[in-house]
Amino acid sequence: MGKFIKSFGYAFSGLVYAFKSQFNFKVHILALFVTGLAGWWYSLSPAEWLWIIVVSGIVLITELLNTAIEVLVDLVSPDIHPKAKIIKDAAAAAVLVAALTAVVIGLVIFIPKMFNYAA
Repeated sequence: MGKFIKSFGYAFSGLVYAFKSQFNFKVHILALFVTGLAGWWYSLSPAEWLWIIVVSGIVLITELLNTAIEVLVDLVSPDIHPKAKIIKDAAAAAVLVAALTAVVIGLVIFIPKMFNYAA
């Protein structure tokens, strides 16, 4: 049981590392906070909250995996190498795709509410 509980500490350390060292992770956390406030303001339905939660999780997960991949590539290939660049670029692209997907889902949810609210 002790190893199981320790694993949560390791995971939390990973979150802290990402938050302290990765500017984009901070940006995603800020966007999640703003989205949460907007969701509260517009009284999102449970289904809408579910979409926001899922896509937010996907963005944070891809950002954490991108961070891990970048650190690993730097460890095994400290010198500049074309294949190391491809690996890092592909990992960053995964975050971009996740973030753009989140933006589209957010727009689908929030744009109708913004126009209905103003009416």
